[in-house]
Amino acid sequence: MKSDNSYRFFANTECEYYPCHRDVEGNFNCLFCYCPLYALGDQCGGRFEYLPSGVKSCAGCTVPHGEDGYDRIMSRIGLITELAKK
Repeated sequence: MKSDNSYRFFANTECEYYPCHRDVEGNFNCLFCYCPLYALGDQCGGRFEYLPSGVKSCAGCTVPHGEDGYDRIMSRIGLITELAKK
């Protein structure tokens, strides 16, 4: 049965990495498996670190996977749009 909000949540329990982050409370949302905010660098709003190699690591971030992940991503999606225009 689909709810009116089915576009906001997806859990791929068959994924070999599910759940890829262990610190998520409640339902684990896989909708943004690859976070669209990654490209924002230090302006993404999540918990991340830059590795000595300069690569951004989001291993400690659960923003896209929590129950409010959809709303948090969508609240910043305008920044992605502006970045894409450049």
